Amino acid sequence: MLLGSQLRRLREARGITREAAGYSIRASESKISRMELGRVSFKTRDVEDLLTLYGITDEAERESLLSLAREANVAGWWHSYTDVLPSWFPTYVGLEGAASLIRVYEVQFVHGLLQTEEYARAVVRRGMKGASTADVERRVALRLERQKYLLSDNAPEFHIVLDEAALRRPYGDRDVMRGQLQHLIDVSQRPNVRLQVMPFSFGGHSGESGAFTVLSFPDADLSDVVYLEQLTSALYLDKREDVAQYEQALKELQQDSPGPDESRDLLRGLLQLS
Repeated sequence: MLLGSQLRRLREARGITREAAGYSIRASESKISRMELGRVSFKTRDVEDLLTLYGITDEAERESLLSLAREANVAGWWHSYTDVLPSWFPTYVGLEGAASLIRVYEVQFVHGLLQTEEYARAVVRRGMKGASTADVERRVALRLERQKYLLSDNAPEFHIVLDEAALRRPYGDRDVMRGQLQHLIDVSQRPNVRLQVMPFSFGGHSGESGAFTVLSFPDADLSDVVYLEQLTSALYLDKREDVAQYEQALKELQQDSPGPDESRDLLRGLLQLS
């Protein structure tokens, strides 16, 4: 995505159309569009030819962008799990790992980055009926691996609004749910985590369309991406007007939900009842 956005910026600065850029690398206009959105792999030769077309002759600048192309083609750690993942999910894991700010509304269950191992196993078993124990364990292992990023030195800001329904819907037995509630209390005190609970008592709210995630990236050239997971696919929205609507919905959810301290009290109350 970063390389694609840089190539788009260089092309537009030169006033070159996507069609002309495609012609220069023996490709279609749509191929250039996919490259600029970061949705296809990059051939070093193609990037070299585009840089020449865009008038980039400085060797340091060329090498910086060619280095990005080489990095973009290196498979991420999550690719070893693609045998147990739906086809659209590796893209999300890659985006999640590149984000500097992750904002979430979740209603069905606790978000994957905040799940305990036992809770995650119960969720995966429910979603992968008939799967082998080995496949379930690999999916759980992936989820736990993703969580390391949230706890790392360069961890992103993670802001989440959890609907109370996600906390009351049991996955696993009583001990699993108690462990999950305690984990939420603990992790919500991390400096990079802002956790709020949307209580039933509030009534209708701006999250009526269901769960969604907004990913923001450290490079200013990269637009925010909204991730919407469906039963058999996922949507990645990056048009400004689409992203703005989801950001507004999340802003209202945050304003209407109790703050982090009050939400922790709500979690403690649920833990005492469980």
